[in-house]
Amino acid sequence: MPSNSGRRRAGADRSPEPRRKPFWRRALRAIFVWGFALALLGAIFLGSAVYMTARELPTFADLKSSQNGQMIVVRARDGTELVSLGPSYGRWMPYGQIPQVMKDAMVSVEDRRFRQHFGVDPIGMVRSVMVRVETGRWKQGGSTITQQLARTIFLNNNRTFGRKVREGVLALALESKFSKDQILELYLNKVYFGGGAYGIDAASRKFFGHPAAGLSTPEAAIIAGLVKAPSNYSPTADVKAAIARGEVVLGVMAENGVIDPSEAAAIDLSTVKIAKEGNQNSVRYFTDWALPQLDLLLPETSEPLEVWTTLDVGMQQTATSAVKANVPGGAQGALVSMDRDGAVLAMVGGTDYVNSNYNRATNAVRQPGSAWKLFVYLAALEAGYKPDDKVHDEPVTIEGWSPHNSGGTFAGEIDVRSAFAYSKNTVAASLGNEVGFGTVAAMARRFGITTPITTVPSMVLGTSDVRLIDMTRAFAAVSAGGTSIEPYGIVKVETTGGKLLYQHRSTRGQVLVPPHVAAGITDLLQSAVAIGTGRAAQIGRPVAGKTGTTTSNKDGWFLGFSSGITTGVWMGRDDAKAVPGLQGGRAPAQAFAAFMRYAVKNRPVEKFDTELKLPEWQLEPDDEYMMGNPDDYYYVDENGNMIEPGTADGAARTGPASGPPRYEDGSEGPGTAGAPPPAASEDFLDRATGRGNQPDPGLRAAPRPGTAGPASGQRPPTVTRPPTVTRGQAAPVASRPSAAAGAPN
Repeated sequence: MPSNSGRRRAGADRSPEPRRKPFWRRALRAIFVWGFALALLGAIFLGSAVYMTARELPTFADLKSSQNGQMIVVRARDGTELVSLGPSYGRWMPYGQIPQVMKDAMVSVEDRRFRQHFGVDPIGMVRSVMVRVETGRWKQGGSTITQQLARTIFLNNNRTFGRKVREGVLALALESKFSKDQILELYLNKVYFGGGAYGIDAASRKFFGHPAAGLSTPEAAIIAGLVKAPSNYSPTADVKAAIARGEVVLGVMAENGVIDPSEAAAIDLSTVKIAKEGNQNSVRYFTDWALPQLDLLLPETSEPLEVWTTLDVGMQQTATSAVKANVPGGAQGALVSMDRDGAVLAMVGGTDYVNSNYNRATNAVRQPGSAWKLFVYLAALEAGYKPDDKVHDEPVTIEGWSPHNSGGTFAGEIDVRSAFAYSKNTVAASLGNEVGFGTVAAMARRFGITTPITTVPSMVLGTSDVRLIDMTRAFAAVSAGGTSIEPYGIVKVETTGGKLLYQHRSTRGQVLVPPHVAAGITDLLQSAVAIGTGRAAQIGRPVAGKTGTTTSNKDGWFLGFSSGITTGVWMGRDDAKAVPGLQGGRAPAQAFAAFMRYAVKNRPVEKFDTELKLPEWQLEPDDEYMMGNPDDYYYVDENGNMIEPGTADGAARTGPASGPPRYEDGSEGPGTAGAPPPAASEDFLDRATGRGNQPDPGLRAAPRPGTAGPASGQRPPTVTRPPTVTRGQAAPVASRPSAAAGAPN
């Protein structure tokens, strides 16, 4: 058994175990080691990426000659240049010729540490993050001038992490290859300042009308302020916003010591003269509508383009003048005119493009009022009605809704032609109820209405919002004999070198309604202009059209056609408030006539394929009767000159208005004293309905397949009036011409 002394010697020979370091020290050491290793690897990777990128960068001369964006020259149908869009480049400004105040302003507001950093500014990035944490949103950008140059030349504006990494690498590569002066020269000659202007010389010429070499301190401050948001701060778009931003730039320049604070305080930016922007007339409404279609018509290309359009310069000028001369004070106006194949000849989207570039001709949706009755009567004609058929203008209630006529009076038994010409609401309601409100909506869809359509009873009076271009398209389809029309604005597209990229090819439209229906509605439309609500649209040749007026005179419409040209006019306020005196038969019809006199002056007179038949007595048009003489408004003579009211032929018109006499409900006239005159005499009805004569073949109802049409001289059966419909009752069904009588299906 070993002794105690032996055990002590053994224990003494055994070395004490080392004490382990705390966990936090070990973790800190690991983080340091691994962090250093990763940082070293990252630096090697970044250095390699910057080196390889710098090797691939173009030379300074190549970067000077490169351009951004695509130039597009837009031409009218006769080749006249309408506008040049896309990038605009002024003279290249070498660094030594750039005004010092321009360089100081740009560096102060965009990158005050431009001379200290190496392309990416860590301090600026940290400051941007701190502002983000304090305010909860990104208010201060961390991009340097070099990064912005890299984005302008090589990248896009997508806000993604990958794009920011590439931007940083490119910025470091630019700094390694070019000097600070070269980078600033490239930046000031290439950055986008809005309005298509790239570079300070283009911006100076566009906004101030002179080269950049003459920029003053206030002008330099305004230009430097545009980089942050060119579309928001453009002087030609929003002068107040440009001045406010320029004052911020002056303040930053004073903080950085490039100008004295007293000098900054003494500068009044409101005194800076802004150059008037050219080519900002109503033509831009058309180009704003037509040019986006290039994305669908062309393959992707960056070549400069020449776009030949359908626009007629003379018609566009006349349309602009006609709208401005007739639109009521405080209201806006819009006009669309298209040829028989759908080519848009003129487009006015408002009274002033500079003040408001919102295109009311293509984008605004408003209630059409009685102009919507086009679809009601188209559905009725397709169902078997004819212009001479009898209907009753009398009180009617449909599902609790009771439409009324002007003054609350009713004409009794009249024909379809008179009901349409005088825009009788009760008759339209009865017809819509009979054929079905869904059928009317389907007819509108068939003729090109793209906006939502309600099928409540009041829809027959135009309570569904529509676009002017869609309504004009519908009337153009009627003018084309009931075949569909597709509006278009681009004829062909070529490169500036003459290579054809696109050519429009017209195709025959689909048949929307039978020919006799198109002829019947044309009969009604020309009656509305001849003796009804659209008298102010008369131009001395056959015109067919329809007025529209909404509740409280919020909207006024006139749409019509003559000699193959269809034109639609809308007027009203953008806020949909009432416009005193606005009626479709007044200002819109007058603007239509003023434009159409010029538009058709070189075209032969074309008669419609249906004989014009007028009622012997006139009734009071519903809500839209024209007040005053149809000649008492502005129009355009054969030379394109605007003629004021009362100056035609050197003297004002005197005497009563021409045409048949007008009777208001309750007035005395031939016939029964003190009562409304009959819609037509028996003798007139004999002639108009063809009793004893062959009916107009253009209006005769088509026979059902396999059946014989009416015999020669046979009068088609008339329609009995539909009874009043009240809530809870079934919709009435008026007797229709039988199949044997030639009624369509």
